Amino acid sequence: MLYTWAGGGTLCGVAALVLLIVSTATDFWMQYRYSGNSANQGLWRFCINNKCHAHTLTVAFWDATRAFMLLSILSCFAGVVLGLSAFANGAKSRRVRTGGIALLLSGFLALLALAIYTGVTVNFFGKRYIDWRFSWSYILGWLGIILSFTAGGFQLCAYQRNTAEPPPPDVSDS
Repeated sequence: MLYTWAGGGTLCGVAALVLLIVSTATDFWMQYRYSGNSANQGLWRFCINNKCHAHTLTVAFWDATRAFMLLSILSCFAGVVLGLSAFANGAKSRRVRTGGIALLLSGFLALLALAIYTGVTVNFFGKRYIDWRFSWSYILGWLGIILSFTAGGFQLCAYQRNTAEPPPPDVSDS
């Protein structure tokens, strides 16, 4: 039973890791119109008419969002590696539990990052630009959060099931 839950958790964790990396690295968190031109921005750059430029302003919400997303990716990676270790050399239930906790932490950190970004975007950029919307990079971040929480839940269920099951009988005693 451990391998079923841990396998599901690891698979969800890998998917969450990919989504969080793509979300953090791409420039489509928000799309808007700027002086009649189409524009989009991510955590690292903004683009107007397909010409991209690095953010020149140091704004606290971008720094906080970047930091929490990067910490989320690192935590998700650790959770996936610990989940994979359940399949190598037998079940290591403490590693599965630690991996589940790391995946839940990853989801929480990404949730914090997207909450900060959402709050500032709606309150500041939403009033500054008339025609704006959240875009696919932002949405991938939310999907990564859901998968990260799911993966952590699966890993913790794997740990719980493994510790609740009695050990298999020793065949050498019969």
